[in-house]
Amino acid sequence: MWAHPQVLKLRYNVYAAAKQWNMALEIASFLHQQLPDESFGGNQAAIALHKLGRTQEAKALALGLVTRFPKQWDLPYNLACYCAQLGELKEAEHWFKAARALNEDGAKRAGIEDPDLVPLWEGMWDTTWKKSG
Repeated sequence: MWAHPQVLKLRYNVYAAAKQWNMALEIASFLHQQLPDESFGGNQAAIALHKLGRTQEAKALALGLVTRFPKQWDLPYNLACYCAQLGELKEAEHWFKAARALNEDGAKRAGIEDPDLVPLWEGMWDTTWKKSG
């Protein structure tokens, strides 16, 4: 499968846009193996795993990345999404706060309409409503 990494990243983006997640996962996994000092391959592999319904695997992969690339806000953001979808709302809230600490505007903008975070927002709304009601 060897091609220039930029070509492979472009191919990944094409497959992701077409929602062909198995092919996207294959390319992202290859990039993750070949370029371990870059977060792109691992992060995109986790996203593809999540899209394939393998969210627990996506979370495990992302947990390894977030410690290796601590300044990238999208990694804790994606972890918040995975945790929210797994019903781990306290952990989702932790990761969303971590993403906001790295990029307040980016995390807020991304999180407003992200369907993966709906369980987190609903959980927070229920907690707030019950406390004030």
